[in-house]
Amino acid sequence: MITFVRRRAALCALGALTTVLVGCSSGDPTTTGRAGRDGTASAAPPTLAPGPSGLTPVFAHGPRTKGRTVALTFDADMTANQGSRAAAGERFDHPELVATLRRLKVPATFFMTGRWAEEYPDQAKAIGRDPLFEVANHSYSHHAFTENCYGLPTVPPTRMRADIDRAYAAFRKAGVKRAMPYFRFPGGCYDEQSLRTLAPAGVTAVQWDVVSGDAFATDAEAVARQVLDGVRPGSVVVMHCTRSAAPTTERALRTIIPELRERGFRFVKVSEQIRSKRAAEPRS
Repeated sequence: MITFVRRRAALCALGALTTVLVGCSSGDPTTTGRAGRDGTASAAPPTLAPGPSGLTPVFAHGPRTKGRTVALTFDADMTANQGSRAAAGERFDHPELVATLRRLKVPATFFMTGRWAEEYPDQAKAIGRDPLFEVANHSYSHHAFTENCYGLPTVPPTRMRADIDRAYAAFRKAGVKRAMPYFRFPGGCYDEQSLRTLAPAGVTAVQWDVVSGDAFATDAEAVARQVLDGVRPGSVVVMHCTRSAAPTTERALRTIIPELRERGFRFVKVSEQIRSKRAAEPRS
């Protein structure tokens, strides 16, 4: 989601969240939750039940009263037409950021585009197989699923499901064994039509409640302050792990992580936040 993220998208997600019913999705966009390739069984990751009229559920943050947890999420962005720029030397990866998370033992969720996984298959595989991390879907193309989304090209409704499936296929080809059934809309832009179209995929749409402002930022201190000022218990923070478009993020993390730990926060993956959200909701 390399765009200048507006608060409107986050607020839209928060509004949609209030209508979400909690439970297990019946969809299965990957082989997650079934026997793994090594033959061992794995528990299905937590998802939210479909929203009103069967719409794709939207998750923006975890419970505010179930511990001081925060989920750092990183969009691994690369659009379908940026191959020539990568070939010319532009870096859409950020190994130093991933190394910092590992060194500081910080769990995180990476929302990858399929095109990113194709460009950096070894890194996608390493992230996907590291128990500290989880990989989720950010589309194949990084094209928008609505009109007028920060100038991004648009995926027609008839191609939306195929775009998500193509991303999961790219993850599998790269060696990611257990991609999560979570989807982040490019640009954070969605509407009722896109939520309805994606419902058969069985994914939970994951937004955020804290905008880091790291896209194209040049001031790491300002990014860190924006995150630290916005985090509350249960927060989901949106950041990026592309060197060319988010060059200050790794430096900002060196401030964000120790300060949040000093405040008593515990870093978790999005899956834990969703599991906590499900557990906190009254059963019908």
